[in-house]
Amino acid sequence: MPGSEGSSGRGGPLRGRGPAARAGGLIETEEVSLTFDDNRLASLVFGQYDQNVAHIERRLGVTATALGNHLVVKGGVEAAEKARKVFERLYARVRASGLPLTLGDVDGAIQETTQQGNLFPAAEVSAEPDRPVFDQIATRKRGAVRARNAAQDSYIKALRSHELVFAEGPAGTGKTWLAVGHAVSLLEQGHVERLILSRPAVEAGERLGFLPGDMREKVDPYLRPIYDALYDFMESRHVDRSLQTGIIEIAPLAFMRGRTLTNAVVLLDEAQNTTSMQMKMFLTRLGENSRMIITGDPSQIDLPPGQKSGLVEAVRVLDGVEGIGRVTFRDVDVVRHDLVRRIVTAYEAASHGEPDADRGPPLRRRPLS
Repeated sequence: MPGSEGSSGRGGPLRGRGPAARAGGLIETEEVSLTFDDNRLASLVFGQYDQNVAHIERRLGVTATALGNHLVVKGGVEAAEKARKVFERLYARVRASGLPLTLGDVDGAIQETTQQGNLFPAAEVSAEPDRPVFDQIATRKRGAVRARNAAQDSYIKALRSHELVFAEGPAGTGKTWLAVGHAVSLLEQGHVERLILSRPAVEAGERLGFLPGDMREKVDPYLRPIYDALYDFMESRHVDRSLQTGIIEIAPLAFMRGRTLTNAVVLLDEAQNTTSMQMKMFLTRLGENSRMIITGDPSQIDLPPGQKSGLVEAVRVLDGVEGIGRVTFRDVDVVRHDLVRRIVTAYEAASHGEPDADRGPPLRRRPLS
């Protein structure tokens, strides 16, 4: 952990306070100095070409200078303190995992630090900089995967406490990825015996025509995102073996009628493209000791004009029914890439007649050397 005596922990806060002109007024500024005890881990925190440092600067409105294992943060009192806690949290994380950080991990640390400050007294936060705030999913291959924002945290909690969960929201919010991770964790822990994956076979605005092969080969192109998530959370040999033995089953939505799904986690992806009849049929397949997760984006419905989305109808009809959880993601919850978030926001604003919506501040590029 960063340290003040040169061995571990944060540096004795080398703080300087003074007035600074900003936005036409004077505000109090603070300077915080951090020294990390491991140069290699510090480089993982800072990122390649200090990209993580630059990302935190943009997000929190501070300036930060990294040199070796030393870091100096300058900015408003509150922003500088938050940046310090974020860097300490990131250092604790790489020290535990030894793995590089993504910009999504950095955003998650910022969100978690903000939430931690709202939930716990300042003294507790300072004593435990990496105190868990957001919930997490753990699998054998991936290890612990912690939620990156409050919406994902609510999603993981809903998955654990409800037998049926609806997750709605734009692309890039982690709806399908976290659902697959939760399903794999239940499978590995022995809570269920099977993982059943389904998705409506609806093309996104283009006709693919005849697809050769058996049933699984015909459906595979539609389930590619789920396969990608499976290989993220499970060893490839385990995925292949589970597909061969039926522990993981690919079940086209059209072939689900008449089945009772017991001791299984059932995932329906891209549910916005189900019809009302398909959705009702799917929901009534739930059997004993089973969990059902339904994900979709109501803003990307590919059904023929005039066809009602089964997801939209089901969420409305089942609102308030005991045992059913619902999580709604927004554009600010996108974790795929910051540009994706701005794209989703722009489209959302345009759909509401706001062509001049804020597209975010321009990115400040840092030199590569």
